[in-house]
Amino acid sequence: MDLVDEIVVTDDASADDTVAEARRLGLRTLVHDRNRGYGGNQKTCYAEALRLGADVVVMLHPDYQYTPKLLPAMIGLLTDGPFDVVLGSRILGGSALAGGMPRYKYVANRLLTATQNWLAGAKLSEYHTGYRAFKREVLEALPLLENSDDFVFDNQMLAQVLYQGFRIGEISCPAAYFEEASSINFGRSMKYGIGVLGVSVQHCLQRMGIARFAIFDPAGRKLEAGAASVTRA
Repeated sequence: MDLVDEIVVTDDASADDTVAEARRLGLRTLVHDRNRGYGGNQKTCYAEALRLGADVVVMLHPDYQYTPKLLPAMIGLLTDGPFDVVLGSRILGGSALAGGMPRYKYVANRLLTATQNWLAGAKLSEYHTGYRAFKREVLEALPLLENSDDFVFDNQMLAQVLYQGFRIGEISCPAAYFEEASSINFGRSMKYGIGVLGVSVQHCLQRMGIARFAIFDPAGRKLEAGAASVTRA
């Protein structure tokens, strides 16, 4: 709390003790009445952050897979540096495997990232991190409501960021994999990978003027601050 003004916890209709623990800690807690998926959860988080007047918003998974000690650096790169978006990359610094990332996920990450960079004309080290920081202007500009409510939301959002020309910076981020850390299984990983390739092809076709997609329409549906239907505490 000495690093940020607000911490928002969004519970996606879970059956564990997340809500009770968050409220015990006195954190601002939002509760979905039904499971809305990984992307749907983020939409609620960002809408609430905009409602609270945030200038910078950081998405940080609450399972300690990513260290919160990088918050000052990531925020500084937005407020004092040249970037609009900052990603915590598990690939920069070569710590992903050392941190326990399964080898098949590491190989898939590298292959997908190489393909995405080629299709997008970009040079990011990783598209699949769950540690991301955004300026308010980015969240207000992107048509996030056109995106999926599933895991591919993350990649749709980055494709939108690249398409609209926002500046992306990266910082090396150690990541830890352990039994309690959230992760998707092999089947969901395959579905995610196919979805990622689909988004990348759409982005490429949109950039080349061959086709048009709603997720890249600047006039598409955007978040309205605090418009999500949730229980607040």
